[in-house]
Amino acid sequence: MEYRKAVLADVEAIHELISQCADEGLMLARARSMLYETIRDFTIVEDQGRLVAAGALHVLWEDLTEIRALAVASDYRCKGLGRNIVTRLVQEAKVLGCSSVFALTYQPQFFTKCGFTQISKDLLPHKVWKECINCPKFPNCDENAVILNNIL
Repeated sequence: MEYRKAVLADVEAIHELISQCADEGLMLARARSMLYETIRDFTIVEDQGRLVAAGALHVLWEDLTEIRALAVASDYRCKGLGRNIVTRLVQEAKVLGCSSVFALTYQPQFFTKCGFTQISKDLLPHKVWKECINCPKFPNCDENAVILNNIL
């Protein structure tokens, strides 16, 4: 398994992986345009040239980052890839000097196993919601908020 930062050539494989997970109801779908715009946020996992997992760390403010678009291929789940990506993204947030990492997810139990705490979405600052306006579920978001504070 190779963990690395994503490059533009990975966008189609990331999009396909996220779309498969979204079709299973595990996460929200993502537009290709969003993937291209945020490609530098992504860390991916490849196995023998096949992209099998991906996740992104997006900076929102000086003290707040978000883990986004965490997806693992169905035949690679429960093997620690998701947890390893989360660990790498939290470490990336630390290197950037950010003290908190949150996620909006349909899988809060996964994140709590990674040390996150489930919180009310109302506790997140308004700047978190700026991209939600483009979501088909806005304003009736059914994702759960989780956060990991004081990581520095």
